[in-house]
This record gives sequence, structure tokens and C-alpha cells, in this order.
Amino acid sequence: MVITTRVFGEIEIDDTKIITFGSGIIGFPDLKKFTLLYDAEKAGGIKWLQSLDEPAFAIPVMDPLYVKESYNPVVEDELLKPLGKLDPEEILVLVTVTVPKDLKQMSVNLQAPIILNAENKTGCQIIIDSEAGEFPVKFMIYDILQKKKERAGE
Repeated sequence: MVITTRVFGEIEIDDTKIITFGSGIIGFPDLKKFTLLYDAEKAGGIKWLQSLDEPAFAIPVMDPLYVKESYNPVVEDELLKPLGKLDPEEILVLVTVTVPKDLKQMSVNLQAPIILNAENKTGCQIIIDSEAGEFPVKFMIYDILQKKKERAGE
């Protein structure tokens, strides 16, 4: 499959790289087919969840452990049923990244992670019950990323 994307231009997607979200993602229930893209030269942990249903739509995502090492929310099994049988080695957890014009306001949404089953290529987005703001919708990450960048340059 060949699509023209906003971020990566025209790309070819192998059928084995298609991830199906049975209920779509929050706010976009009609978008069900995605792939995960990234630029190996631009590290920093950000990848793109690229819609195959709407090629102009892509969401920046990242591994939450990259910015919050203690991220380990309790998730009810019922919420993960759409993913089928889960092998802990095949689960990939991502959070959406918001990149405003003022990069110092960059944040991730720790309350609505995207869970992928790498084995059967299914995904779902869930809402985590967060007590006392433990998993905020806007977890600021600019300073964290700057410190990681500085350490990498040492």
C-alpha cells in the first residue's frame, strides 16, 4: 500500500505493519487502520501513529517510560479485551505528544495511553482512572527531553 503522508511524504506500507484499532482512537472513531512510523535520524523518542484511513492524519507518540520512568498504571483487563490474548513481551504502550508553537509547553497525555499488541497488530486507546493527578493529561516534558539530550551529548 502506498500513501502520501503529511510528515513523511509518499511512503509504502507493508501489510504486516498495519495496526487495527477496532473502535478507532479517542475523538476519531472512524480511523481504524494505522501504522507506526519514525525517523531513525531524529531520535528523541517521538514516533508517529499514521492513519491509513486518512493519510493527512498522524499523531506524535512516544514511550511513556522515556519521560516518566515510574509510569505503570493499573489497567482493568476488560479494557484490554479488544487486543486479544496478551503476551507481556508483545505489548507496546505509547502516549500522545502535544507539540505547541512554544516548545517549552510540550507535553504527553499519561491518562489516555495507546496500547498495541505487536503479535496480532491490534491496538486500543484507554482512559486510566487517575487519583490525585497521578497520570495527568498534560505532563510537561520539555525539560526532561532537554536533560536527556544534554546527557547524550556528554
